[in-house]
Amino acid sequence: MTDAADSGRPSLWQRMVAFGWELWGVLRRPSTVFSLGTLVLGGFVAGIIFWGGFNTAMEFTNKEAFCVSCHEMRDNVFEDLKRTIHYTNRSGVRAVCSDCHVPHDWTHKIARKMQASKEVWGHLFGTIDTREEFVEKRLELALHEWARLKANDSLECRNCHSAISMDLTKQSPRAAEAHERFLFKGERTCIDCHKGIAHTLPDMRSVPGWH
Repeated sequence: MTDAADSGRPSLWQRMVAFGWELWGVLRRPSTVFSLGTLVLGGFVAGIIFWGGFNTAMEFTNKEAFCVSCHEMRDNVFEDLKRTIHYTNRSGVRAVCSDCHVPHDWTHKIARKMQASKEVWGHLFGTIDTREEFVEKRLELALHEWARLKANDSLECRNCHSAISMDLTKQSPRAAEAHERFLFKGERTCIDCHKGIAHTLPDMRSVPGWH
């Protein structure tokens, strides 16, 4: 008797579909309690609250304190950064993690945040839990980031550094020649020549064209 009764019972998937259709019917049915103006105003206020909360959360994840709250970042790449001109310099202008790893414009920022969600997954499951594991994966991680910057024409670098504003007379002859020959003509982008500008380079012997 029990098996016969169970066989006539809708499956979990069927119950979920039925619930979805029922919910859709409720949402599309005109309200008999609230006026149209109340619904519009309520939706507008809810939208502002959602947008404010979402944007606040986005900006919070851009802060340096958030980035280094994980020991993988704090004990490895952040220690690298502290030894570079991007962290301490004569002008006192310092770049934080998001300045170099998150685009400023909204579309690219959202895309980058979605990509970065994999890093949270890696933290939760201990993909890189020790210094030895980080060193072993350093080249792989660097190659991924260099490829990303190459693909977007070093977008994050250009948030602060403008080729138009460069005064070549204040650069070393070698830097001025490289910028004029390659950067200004669009033959290369920042990351092509400035790998390791903020973090220690991995073993580069297996990287094609590196010398």
